[in-house]
Amino acid sequence: MNEGHEGKRTATERMRAEQLRRRTTEKRGRQFKVAGVVVAVLAVGAGVGALVAQQTSGNGSADAKPIAVGKPGAPAKLTVYEDFRCPACGQFEKQFSPTIRALEKKGKLRTEYHLVTIIDDNVGGKGSHRAANAAACARDEGTFRRFHDVLYRNQPPEQNDAFSSRQRLIELAGKAGVKGSGFRDCVTGGTHDGWVKKTGDAFKKSGHQSTPTVLLDGENIYSSSEPLTPASLKQKVLAKS
Repeated sequence: MNEGHEGKRTATERMRAEQLRRRTTEKRGRQFKVAGVVVAVLAVGAGVGALVAQQTSGNGSADAKPIAVGKPGAPAKLTVYEDFRCPACGQFEKQFSPTIRALEKKGKLRTEYHLVTIIDDNVGGKGSHRAANAAACARDEGTFRRFHDVLYRNQPPEQNDAFSSRQRLIELAGKAGVKGSGFRDCVTGGTHDGWVKKTGDAFKKSGHQSTPTVLLDGENIYSSSEPLTPASLKQKVLAKS
């Protein structure tokens, strides 16, 4: 009897142990599922956060920061308000671009470009806006300077809104060595449209009336009252060193 009772007790204990093991396993399974859901939610949240951050960055900051080229610590800063459809801007770039590039490479000058849409606003069309967006896309690829210069070398007549064609902008980017799906998606999707609008609105509030407006350390140096030449620009910049 004792042995039979002991056997029954042992079997009962084994059954209870097995039930406890199953409950523990099921509990752990539920915990893992909950943890998995939490991780998934966090991952989705992080993805959404990254997307929002990317879109915010793409659309530009509230103060419509310009696109800068050159050494951050350069002794002189050139501020240029330009419109890619503006004929006078094209003339300025043709005349002064080599001097500006040389001074940038020597670390003497940092140039900040405010890309505006004055021709679109006054004449109509979308070329100023879309070219500015494409230039910001090129900035993302680290090729703003090359693309900027290619646009001006291929600038259409003021009344010809050729830059409104995103495909044309992508073709011109190829001449500047700007390629890849990221750039194309940025151009066709208008990633920086918000920034373009902000920088255009900032220009309207700046008090400046025309493009190009060129400032050296805040002083307007490109006006009819004071003719500027590449040589005089270089002299003014080097005097800041």
